Amino acid sequence: MNNTLGKKERLKSQKLIGRLFEEGTSIKVFPFRLVYIATEKTSLQSSFSVPKRNFKKAVDRNRIKRLIKEAYRLEKKNVFKTSNYNCAFMITFLGNKEPAFSEVQKKIRELLKLFMKTQTRKENE
Repeated sequence: MNNTLGKKERLKSQKLIGRLFEEGTSIKVFPFRLVYIATEKTSLQSSFSVPKRNFKKAVDRNRIKRLIKEAYRLEKKNVFKTSNYNCAFMITFLGNKEPAFSEVQKKIRELLKLFMKTQTRKENE
């Protein structure tokens, strides 16, 4: 798995995003929530969101999304050792204050490790 976040790794399908929030499973590590669902065809796809309710200015929301994307891009190769995961997920920022990059990176790492624990637990059942 390379260290990029390419076009094929981004979740854009409106149908899949709708299904994600209807049928998906949620994991929380404050200030982030990860909602995921297993898919048949696609490989690992991700999307990121920051609610308008907490950050009124688009500039602030976009900056936080950039921080989350960069932290995810750097941490995914450490957490996902193989690329045979077929799931889609969305990471949502739940906090009220704009975070520092070091905090975002640490929390994204925790969130992805927790996600991997739940995936391996499901595979072993």
